[in-house]
Amino acid sequence: MSRKNTRTQQVERRQDPERHPLLSDTDINKILVNGAQISLSKLKRARSFDARLYYYAEIGVYLEVSLSRGAGILDSTREQLEAIHTEATHIHMDANKTLNTVS
Repeated sequence: MSRKNTRTQQVERRQDPERHPLLSDTDINKILVNGAQISLSKLKRARSFDARLYYYAEIGVYLEVSLSRGAGILDSTREQLEAIHTEATHIHMDANKTLNTVS
């Protein structure tokens, strides 16, 4: 009987309209910027085209997520992510030029 009561209480908690999220707006901004910075550092160390492309795409995803309106993402976060994406673009393209240079 107590098992059903526990499950009922869990369902009621999930449906509570006044439930507060665990992350604040500041946290999501930090998560996006830190994630993009980690991907950028991995992009800089990547040795293969596939690895560089993967980390470049990750940075693009962070930037795309930051464009969501109403998610509590600050303009300063978007600007930081744009700067990281621009740097990543230059790194990725320069590495591709070096890789494709004809001797």
